[in-house]
Amino acid sequence: MKIKSVIMDKSSIGRAMKRISHEIIEQNKGLENTYLVGIRSRGVPLAERIEKYLKEIENIEIPVGVLDITLYRDDLTTISHQPVIKGSQIDFNIENSVIILIDDVLYTGRTVRAAIDAIMDFGRPKEIQLCVLIDRGHRELPIKANYVGKNVPTSQKEIIKVNLEEIDGVDSVNIMLNE
Repeated sequence: MKIKSVIMDKSSIGRAMKRISHEIIEQNKGLENTYLVGIRSRGVPLAERIEKYLKEIENIEIPVGVLDITLYRDDLTTISHQPVIKGSQIDFNIENSVIILIDDVLYTGRTVRAAIDAIMDFGRPKEIQLCVLIDRGHRELPIKANYVGKNVPTSQKEIIKVNLEEIDGVDSVNIMLNE
């Protein structure tokens, strides 16, 4: 694969995360009974970053959960005969709470559908909101993010590659061409 263009660097990712943090506070009129849940794998460090910004802004610690959607995927049989399950970690009661699901890229909506199914196995939140770093369009399901770092119209042939320091050693978002 070849990089077609770099659409976000470390500073633009940081600015997007700070802006989203302010939007979360604004939309929810505070942070009472609000929890962040990162979808493995890159949604987790993004959730942790947002939590850090929320703490800086409001001086409140927001619990962050980790969600593994592997067993909830509708394409599980096509991706692997023996999927690697890393597990979810949600150490708070989600009943009647506001859950903000966080992921790196919103594409077809299938990952989000799987995440909603997984969350519902932990309880019944009052509301589920969606936060993504990149919305690239091409939805197959009626899903829309509440918070978006950047809208990036793409062709079906292009691939969005999010790199995060915690996983990849660098912060960047690239459009890749599959050649």
